[in-house]
Amino acid sequence: MTDTAAEPPHASDPTYTGESGPIFSLGFRTAVLTLITFGIYRFWAKTRIRRYIWSSAALDGTRFEYTGTGLEKLLGFLVAVVFLAVYLGLVQIVLTFAGLSLAGEPNTPGEAMAQGAAFSLTFLALLPFILFAQYRARRYKLARTRWRGIRFGMDKAAWGYAWRAIGYYALALLTLGLLMPLATYRLTKYMTDRSWFGDAKFELGGRWTGLYRAMRHVLIPVFGLIAGSLMAGFLDQDWLIAVLPPVFVIWLIVGVVNYNVQSFAYTTSHTTLENGVSVDSRPQTGTVIFKYMIGSIAISLLLGILVMVFGGIFAVLFSGLFQMLEADGPASWQAMVAPAFVGVLGYLAVILAAGALSLALVVQPILAHYIATLRVENVAAIETIRQRAADEGADAEGFADALDVGGAI
Repeated sequence: MTDTAAEPPHASDPTYTGESGPIFSLGFRTAVLTLITFGIYRFWAKTRIRRYIWSSAALDGTRFEYTGTGLEKLLGFLVAVVFLAVYLGLVQIVLTFAGLSLAGEPNTPGEAMAQGAAFSLTFLALLPFILFAQYRARRYKLARTRWRGIRFGMDKAAWGYAWRAIGYYALALLTLGLLMPLATYRLTKYMTDRSWFGDAKFELGGRWTGLYRAMRHVLIPVFGLIAGSLMAGFLDQDWLIAVLPPVFVIWLIVGVVNYNVQSFAYTTSHTTLENGVSVDSRPQTGTVIFKYMIGSIAISLLLGILVMVFGGIFAVLFSGLFQMLEADGPASWQAMVAPAFVGVLGYLAVILAAGALSLALVVQPILAHYIATLRVENVAAIETIRQRAADEGADAEGFADALDVGGAI
């Protein structure tokens, strides 16, 4: 009897098939509908865009599905707005009783300081709800995502996340970022360990210290900026003051991007399903920055052309109106309205096109890179997973939309 090598677990590389043209068209059309409905259609707009993106991503030949609706997002938003209006009203009453107010123009330095304190306290009062909203937004998206008909889901634990996030971020702030990897890892683990695919639970492994490799290009410029500023002041060298801050600030910006990309890679690569399915993620920071820069340049050029076209039409119409007024002749109603109409139309076209172009030339290419650098191991084990009950408690991102932290796809 001969020994045979065990067959290796089946692995699959996810794919993304979305294209710039269709998503630009969808983004622009839904933006126009959002404008003419005074913002109401934005809930349906985001739903349609998500359905396009979800359906463009596939794993092992099967596309993902997004089942959320615009109506449930609108209703969740209205409930959140009413609650936050009452809550902020009570906060303002307390601040006014304490001699602090957000209203009115400050007339003295003392009033200005009091108003600044009121704004700070109002933000702190909202901070738990902002963090609460971030967890609930993720829970809603998971609850409305399916693959092979199996639902994703997430436990109800938003307030636990909010209070932990406040504590961990406070530690990171007090240590000048030294404990940011701890905050990132613990909060990601809190959400990952409460996430499900069908009846299988996700789990985040690894260690929080593993994120320091991704953090080094944040810590070096932060402490370099502090040390450089002290050294420049001690040596009284003006050229150091002129050179060091810009260098370290640019380094810090790139470092923050690198941390976001590589911390995602680390936590994703250490995430497993309890039935043995694992994920490997290898996004490249340079590729993300390159796609962002190329997309931004392309957007600037296209919007510049659009501005020149509408600007040229406006200049011609306004020149004709100016000539009529110089000749002391009566300006026709059409001659007066046409330049204003073209100006407003051009402004709106640029704003709407900017959002749609950003979606097509920046968001989608970067998302496609993240998906293309994923690999799912032991996909065959998914066959053993069974359906889970629907998460009816998800609030459709109402608080995320009301607090403007639900803009991400």
